[in-house]
Amino acid sequence: MEYSITIYFLLFMILACSGWIMEMILQVVQRHKIVNRGFLIGPYCPIYGFGGLFITLFLTQFKEHPILLFFMAVMVCGILEYLTSYFMEKIFHARWWDYSKKKFNLHGRICLGTVIPFGIMGIIVIYLVNPFVFAILSNVPENVLNMIAATLATLLLIDSIVSYRIISNVKKTTVKFNQEGVKDNTEEISTKVRETLRNQSFLNRRLVDAFPNLTAILKEQGEKIKRKTAEVKEEVANRASEVKEDISNRASEMKEGFVSKASEVKKEISKKIDKK
Repeated sequence: MEYSITIYFLLFMILACSGWIMEMILQVVQRHKIVNRGFLIGPYCPIYGFGGLFITLFLTQFKEHPILLFFMAVMVCGILEYLTSYFMEKIFHARWWDYSKKKFNLHGRICLGTVIPFGIMGIIVIYLVNPFVFAILSNVPENVLNMIAATLATLLLIDSIVSYRIISNVKKTTVKFNQEGVKDNTEEISTKVRETLRNQSFLNRRLVDAFPNLTAILKEQGEKIKRKTAEVKEEVANRASEVKEDISNRASEMKEGFVSKASEVKKEISKKIDKK
């Protein structure tokens, strides 16, 4: 059944808020403290909203095949989490979460322990959440839905702009310490970045609390690695060329030696035949 963009947007917001609540509960269990998780200031985690929305739009067709639905949800949300980590790192020069120490991880961006719950979420969204939410929203007057959606969209847009400026402080602080000559050490600069942000505004402290394992990514360090790799490749290529040339020279010398020796043997044989 098709629904309006307004209803899909409200579903996105409901799932984003639900994800935020789940993250809050998880933080209380793991860290014994209440933490406002997520990149945005408000009580929502858009990655859950997008994940649930993608599952709804693309995987509802697999509703009659729960096992396939589970694995498709794992794949869709796993790709979403991986790409989110990748682009957030490239844009803001920071690794916001890292699963490198966990088993069955892919570049530290996703791991088996985090993608399996996505499959469970897919099952819950398709069989429980969507029927309930769509049933309620379908009975609300369209003008009321539009007013609610417009209000939430405005708040989300303002939150995104403000949060972007706050998150950009991570990149600015990383570049600042790197330019000031702090040791070219990712761990040390990451620690200084977190400490500096904690001493700034409440919103900066919230961001660090939300992502306590935030790791600064040094652009200069990456460029040095690339340059060093290129130098090593060039050196290996030059060395290989020298070895190839040396082998070729030795082969030529050996060939000339064989030819000369063969010529001498041939002359000796000719002389013996002439004597006879």
